[in-house]
Amino acid sequence: MKKFLLFILLSLVFLLTLSNISHAFSLITDDTELNWYFVNRESGKTPEAPKESIDFLREYDAYYVGDTDSKVLYLTFDQGYENGNTNKILDILKEEKVPAAFFVVKPYIKTEKNIVKRMVEEGHLVCNHSSHHPSMATILDNEKFSKEFTEVEEEFKTLTGIDMPKYFRPPMGKYSKNSLKKTKALGYKTIFWSFAYKDWLVDNQPKEDYAIKKILNGVHPGAIILLHSVSDTNTKILKTVITELRKEGYEFKSLKDLPE
Repeated sequence: MKKFLLFILLSLVFLLTLSNISHAFSLITDDTELNWYFVNRESGKTPEAPKESIDFLREYDAYYVGDTDSKVLYLTFDQGYENGNTNKILDILKEEKVPAAFFVVKPYIKTEKNIVKRMVEEGHLVCNHSSHHPSMATILDNEKFSKEFTEVEEEFKTLTGIDMPKYFRPPMGKYSKNSLKKTKALGYKTIFWSFAYKDWLVDNQPKEDYAIKKILNGVHPGAIILLHSVSDTNTKILKTVITELRKEGYEFKSLKDLPE
């Protein structure tokens, strides 16, 4: 009798949980602000994308992984501001012949002209991270939305004389179905990530051994890696990480090589 009552109780809890999940998803609209995340599986396996958006990521050219059938990695950096590390990172990438994508905001282009020009000259992609770093999901006015892209494009072209590559990283990982749709309409691919860790707090940097282990254990075939160049730790460990990943059979590719 007790086992039967326990079974009934657990069944009710399960049904209530399903009901709550269903209700939560029913409240999501095309303009609902969502937060990017991924669910890790066992080491070396592709993480799962958010359940609330997995159905429409591909429709709107949104990537969080690349070629998951090959041991390839895509290295990306978010450039909110300069902390004295980017030239050191570029030195390592040049020495190791590794391509990377740097997602920049408009103020970064204005204040770090020489670094941005160096990125381009050395074959890296300098990509769009918005003009003012807002949550794109909250900008419902189409003109304001577009300006977050075009102001960065114009600043970049004024500096370099070339068009900005059409890759966009949503600030703070915030997005909506409509923001992805509008981003695609502007000709962009949205680039999320399948690996990141807490590396951006300049006054609370992770230990080097921890960071190396975290990255090596977190990557998988086709991983889009997000690092922050403000991190002193990332700068110190980057060469080691590249070397160790190559030992494991990985190669680094450009976002230009993402599968269609």
